[in-house]
Amino acid sequence: MPSPPPPSRPARRQFMTTMTASKAAKLQNNKALPVTPTAPAEARPVHMFPADLTKPLDAIADPIYLNPLIAFYILAAAHALAALYFPIQDCDEVYNYYEPTHYLTDGYGKQTWEYSPDYAIRSWAYVTLHAFVIGLRRVIPIWGLPKVWKFYFLRIMLGAVCAASEARLYTKISRTLNPRLGMLFFLIMLTSPGMFHASVSFLPSTFSMYTTALGMAAFMDWRGGMRTAQGMMCMVGGAFLGWPFAAALIAPFMLEEFVLAYFTDKEEFISFCYRILDGSVRSTIVLVLQFCLDAFFYRKVAIVPFNIVWYNVIAAREGKGPDIYGIEPWHFYIRNLLLNFNIWFVIAVAAMPLYFVHTFVLRQPIFKQSYLRGVFFLTPFYLWLAIFTLQPHKEERFMYPIYPALGFNAAMGSHILLSWLGTSNPRSLIAMIPAKLRLLFASLFFIAAVDFGAWRTLGMVTAYNAPLSVYKPLRLPGVTRPGDNVCLGKEWYRFPSSFHLPEGVRAKFVKSEFSGLLPGDFSQANQGFGLYPGAWLTPTGMNDENREDPSKYTQLSHCSFMVDSSFPSSEPSPLEPDYISQTDTWEKLTCEPFLDASKTGTIGRIGWVPDWDFIPSKYRRQWGEYCLLRRRKFMN
Repeated sequence: MPSPPPPSRPARRQFMTTMTASKAAKLQNNKALPVTPTAPAEARPVHMFPADLTKPLDAIADPIYLNPLIAFYILAAAHALAALYFPIQDCDEVYNYYEPTHYLTDGYGKQTWEYSPDYAIRSWAYVTLHAFVIGLRRVIPIWGLPKVWKFYFLRIMLGAVCAASEARLYTKISRTLNPRLGMLFFLIMLTSPGMFHASVSFLPSTFSMYTTALGMAAFMDWRGGMRTAQGMMCMVGGAFLGWPFAAALIAPFMLEEFVLAYFTDKEEFISFCYRILDGSVRSTIVLVLQFCLDAFFYRKVAIVPFNIVWYNVIAAREGKGPDIYGIEPWHFYIRNLLLNFNIWFVIAVAAMPLYFVHTFVLRQPIFKQSYLRGVFFLTPFYLWLAIFTLQPHKEERFMYPIYPALGFNAAMGSHILLSWLGTSNPRSLIAMIPAKLRLLFASLFFIAAVDFGAWRTLGMVTAYNAPLSVYKPLRLPGVTRPGDNVCLGKEWYRFPSSFHLPEGVRAKFVKSEFSGLLPGDFSQANQGFGLYPGAWLTPTGMNDENREDPSKYTQLSHCSFMVDSSFPSSEPSPLEPDYISQTDTWEKLTCEPFLDASKTGTIGRIGWVPDWDFIPSKYRRQWGEYCLLRRRKFMN
């Protein structure tokens, strides 16, 4: 007997993907009939999918679907709270982004070596975009607000952009995959401490987090045609303008589309190449615009994304690079993500094994288009975590770009676990557990995860919020005068930016135990130097080896105000005296409690613990003082 013929290309095509109606029609002798391949009924778990994924979502009666606009409002409200109350966690956010933005909006600010034209590894295009956002506040008919409201307005706008990107990805997950999966993603992003502070951080990695969410949404939705170019512009263009390394996250999605094009026909492969070309052109336009803005400010040819990669990869092999600022053990990100996402991180890590068991062992496919879709969409989280775990220099913000991918993985893993828990298969051991008991277990699990996130967030806000509030007395009438200096010693790295200082008041550094390179000041040369000369005039004393420059310090006698802290666990030193106790020289204007992490136990450092007398002291939080001081001579 002759052997059966091999499967045709259309058969492989149908295996690889669910095509649009016009494409699928070509597989049926060019008859324009809509085709919706579905898994066999017996292979689908009960309530796993809406009845028909080809219908508009509003036609699908699903009580757990949330309107995208409502989802946006809820997320934006949560991020607005973060904008108003969550402390800045990274001094790079202040000195590399808020201070240059302050220079553009107010004419002065602190300058790091990264903005020296000799190195040019920070993009003025990225900063200019945010300075433009601050300028939008002028359209709000409210006058007389202090300068600090530029800071809070920008944070609120960042939170709104983050909410928009999250809401879009939530909508695509709900409409393309499953409303329950989308709702799980929404809850994870809403309640995780990591998203609470990352959403309003003024950092390129946060910008890449926004564009990653938008890119994932574009690659996920194939209805009406593939959006490869849109996804590329979001993820690659966002990497150019934000953080170049985030471009690595596009690799799994591009591999999926390449595999799909390879296993279909020539026409599909040509279409794939066209989409790649379209996306490349869009991304190049972003790069060209960035190049023009950076060239305008630096007054030289500067391809900042290339400079960033060069410094972090090539220079790192020459004894420079980020490693000189400290290295961390391999488990740093595991500990950090456990704190920022608690049990959701564990489920995100387990998502791929759960997916394989659910799809190939239990034969209950989640992605109707193909089995590989799930693999490709779950991969970015593992890829990013592996790449950065291998790097010696680790920082929390390096994980921001994968927060949407982490949320998706955690939602997928939770979705699978819930489907197992809700099975009605009489042969399953889980089905022997009463339904109410299973519902109770699932409810308690989610309540515990949400409560832990709120506990962690509240702990961070109450422990470390002092730097955002201690500068308030400076804005009172008669407290400051033009030319005053607010000095920082050991607290230089907690300075929340010049936006918190009144007009005419400058931040200055006094010598402390820190022996690295501190920021200088942007040049304020005016006549004959053109627009923003501080961006292109080469500052003195800058280097890329973290060598101390004494010219960055001012004399203590030049300080009108001092910001200092005092902790029971710390001892004063000649370079870091206890200015708070020097009452003959300094007067307290205001003091705020600040957590003494060295004296506080693990539980108190992780989250909020009330200061109740009946709680044993080893579990309670121990406090120091964070104070704004005024020189008494200035008073007199």
